[in-house]
Amino acid sequence: MAHLLPILVPTPAHSKIHLAGGMLSWLSEQTLSPGMLVRVPLGKREVLGMVWDRPTETRDTPTHAVDADKLRPITEALTALPPLSESWRRLVDFTARYYQRSAGEVALAALPPALRELSGEQLARRLKKQLRAGPNPESAGTPVSNLPTLTAEQATALEALAQGDASAPFLLFGATGSGKTEVYLRAVQAMLARDPQAQALVMVPEINLTPQLEARFVERFGAAAVVSLHSGMTNPQRLQSWLAAHGRPTEEGEAAGVIASPVRIVLGTRMAIFASLPRLRLIVVDEEHDPSYKQQEGARYSARDLAIYRGRLENAQVILGSATPSLESWHHSRPAEQGGRYVRLAMPNRVGAIARPDAPGGGLPLVRRVDMRHQPKGAVVSPPLLAAMRERIARGEQCLVFLNRRGYAPVLHCAECDWKSECPHCSAYRVFHKIDRTLRCHHCGYTERVPRACPSCGSPDIRPIGRGTEQIEEHLAELLADVRRPLGAAATGEAGTGGGPVRIARIDADTTRRKGELQAQLAQVHEGEVDVLVGTQMIAKGHDFRRITLVAVINPDTALFSSDFRAPERLFSLLMQVAGRAGRDSAAGASEVWVQTEQPTHPLYEALKRHDYPAFAAQQLLEREQAGLPPFSFQALVRTEARTQEGAQAFLNAASALGQDAATPLAVTLYPAVPMSVQRVANVERAQMLVESASRAALQRFLSDWQATLHDLRGTPEGQGILRWAVDVDPLAI
Repeated sequence: MAHLLPILVPTPAHSKIHLAGGMLSWLSEQTLSPGMLVRVPLGKREVLGMVWDRPTETRDTPTHAVDADKLRPITEALTALPPLSESWRRLVDFTARYYQRSAGEVALAALPPALRELSGEQLARRLKKQLRAGPNPESAGTPVSNLPTLTAEQATALEALAQGDASAPFLLFGATGSGKTEVYLRAVQAMLARDPQAQALVMVPEINLTPQLEARFVERFGAAAVVSLHSGMTNPQRLQSWLAAHGRPTEEGEAAGVIASPVRIVLGTRMAIFASLPRLRLIVVDEEHDPSYKQQEGARYSARDLAIYRGRLENAQVILGSATPSLESWHHSRPAEQGGRYVRLAMPNRVGAIARPDAPGGGLPLVRRVDMRHQPKGAVVSPPLLAAMRERIARGEQCLVFLNRRGYAPVLHCAECDWKSECPHCSAYRVFHKIDRTLRCHHCGYTERVPRACPSCGSPDIRPIGRGTEQIEEHLAELLADVRRPLGAAATGEAGTGGGPVRIARIDADTTRRKGELQAQLAQVHEGEVDVLVGTQMIAKGHDFRRITLVAVINPDTALFSSDFRAPERLFSLLMQVAGRAGRDSAAGASEVWVQTEQPTHPLYEALKRHDYPAFAAQQLLEREQAGLPPFSFQALVRTEARTQEGAQAFLNAASALGQDAATPLAVTLYPAVPMSVQRVANVERAQMLVESASRAALQRFLSDWQATLHDLRGTPEGQGILRWAVDVDPLAI
């Protein structure tokens, strides 16, 4: 007897199948449980699908009459793999509904790419090979006995975590260097001790932060207990880690789906939120404020927000950690009597400051503001900052110079005819890279050699405007050419005589293109082989540089007057993070952060000088409440791409007009369509429209009902020139 199976398949957002949640029906001779993987014919292709729960009246996914004569049988079922759990399927369902995507798109994209290509036989062989390899992770990796002594603040936080449950997430608000990672390690250790089968998920915002965190977890728990999961791994590596977390069938109980104990700890980036962890009991989101947790392609989900939902779904404790929490998390962690839903745990002091209160470098660094209006005209590095750097280097200490713009200069300019290095395919300038003498667009990748003369008028006088990390590196080499580091500083950090010239290193996306380059350069910094480190936000967070005692921030003012209301929050967070790289070793001496600005009295810099995030957050939340902005309202962006800007905006405005009748009773506001900040990329015009409501439920209801309107518009004259469109719920950039 053939069974009718509802199966999720990957479908594009513009397909009509999207409205059915990406679910179609196939026939099967076997009775297969929801969560089983199958291979099915779809058109002329064969794709991986997933057996899903049958739609009910309570679901948003509509049910349709099925003509059994037109149904095709599945190709095969991947029975070697245990089904994905009900809680995992509910996570996918929620993600699809909330972020306005199909469940098939979310579910299949959450699986390792290599898994989508394997047949049932190939998967069975892979599982048996992995089952025979190495010892059981339960029996490997004994925690070290000589654990570091906890500070009073760490002990208090861990006591609160031990007494808490999964009913409310914890926000660990800890200064940079306060020992948040040790709290994560102890929390995982306590969880594993309480439940011998429990699993923990620890998330970081960026791939380059994974190796150092993995090293600490492996040191504490052993290599067999820890796996990583991020896009920097090869497809076979990702599959191996995913299978280790999901659990593998035992050789005795393969047919019954009996599984061997899965690995206990998974470390990963935002993609890891969809890892199959059948015994998940703890979720840690480190640097929870970081925008990298928001996916910007496909299903535009927030891994941080999904961590909160998954914790509630699986009765797992959730810890959000940051020195500069997102304003949403900070607002939710206000006292319970004021409506707060999170529990805030404060660790305001650095470990060195608590253990050695008399140590000059144990506390937070001193912030100095340099008014660039009073410095020599055209100065890149102010004389006071330069003198401070020379003094630090002469003592054998390290300096970090932060500029969040790579390349040599953002624009090349002709003074004769006003030509600028515009990209012919984007509404942006090509960046001048002096090292390889190219003009490179950082949006579409279009690259050309630097012209010998102006392409417009032929003048040879073309000059760079603005500065990037390449130029800062070159300029510092000139300014510090006569400075000598002390002998033996690289090995001991102690002053001496007869040292060599200053060693300057640059870390940005251009110097770390090849695999392993970032780790090699970071190792040089840690070993003291670098005196001055120049870099972008890649070096601003998470790195534990023990010898850096001076941080210099170049030209941070551009974000102060951005049209994006989140720009000040991002800038303050970035500056606090980069400031936290200074003086992490209490024995290194007093540390400083120099900020070169033309707005030294700006409230943001006033709060930064005091390291006063609560004051900054209070001021920003007051402004947002008065303006009715998140977290006091809820937003979605509808973005379109078309061959013409007029066509992109016409599609959005037509959708707005058709949605007004549904929006008005729900108190949902649809704003007029406008071009995006970079409105043309790779010859594609882009526009956006903001949708806003004071009620999250009202916004979700409107967006769900509006989906059919957006799909139907593709067949109208307004939709003819549209290449694609997407809904971004809770956008981080407008």
